[in-house]
Amino acid sequence: MRLLLSLLTLLPALVLASGGEQLMHADNNLSDSDSLKRGAKIFVDNCLSCHSASFMRFSRMGQDLGISDKELLSDYMHGNDKVGSPMNTAVDKAAVATFFGVVPPDLSVVARSRGVDWLYTYLLSFYVDNSTNTGMNNLVFKDVGMPHVLWEQQGLQKAVFKTEKDADGNEHPVFEKFEPVNAKGLSQTELDKKAENYQTTVRDLVNFLAYLGEPIKTYRQALGVKILIFLAIFFVFAYLLKKEYWKDI
Repeated sequence: MRLLLSLLTLLPALVLASGGEQLMHADNNLSDSDSLKRGAKIFVDNCLSCHSASFMRFSRMGQDLGISDKELLSDYMHGNDKVGSPMNTAVDKAAVATFFGVVPPDLSVVARSRGVDWLYTYLLSFYVDNSTNTGMNNLVFKDVGMPHVLWEQQGLQKAVFKTEKDADGNEHPVFEKFEPVNAKGLSQTELDKKAENYQTTVRDLVNFLAYLGEPIKTYRQALGVKILIFLAIFFVFAYLLKKEYWKDI
């Protein structure tokens, strides 16, 4: 078990060792309502303070995920918005742009534009870099302006690079692995458990972002299966009817 957890900790290093070209598989499941609820809670607690999801209304989210209006107001809505309000942020965009260098984008369709695997890998790939304004950098989004808002859940990590030569003999740094910055003196078992829990957190958040990008996806897929079954049954009757019409010709 300990070996498995150690491998989970090293997973980002294993898949990004080729310079960040490979992405980890998010393994999201839009049918997992518990994961979607956890992801929604993570989103409103950590992301909605800067990012909007203006294409989604709290009421629609509650209807889809089985969250009552009372629960929405108490656990998911931290302002005075009405349940039917869009998921907008009240942050001063100009002030945020001045500090971070960019206006935080709306995340309504980020899972469709970036892909769930990219988002999953991105959220696992922050590392300490004292040369940036936030003190952090990201392996798949170099010099990103966004701070690592979930760092307390993941813990800090540093990126280890090695120097390699290309075909022309020029040296360049190549990512090798992540190493945890064990500031609290945690044991290896505790570090492994922390890494496993954080990956679950990120998977839930990315699952919710995938839902935001296409809330109707599971319904559309279920309807598509029903239509295919109907067409298959209809084909049998149509074929038998065709044989009946043409039997004397």
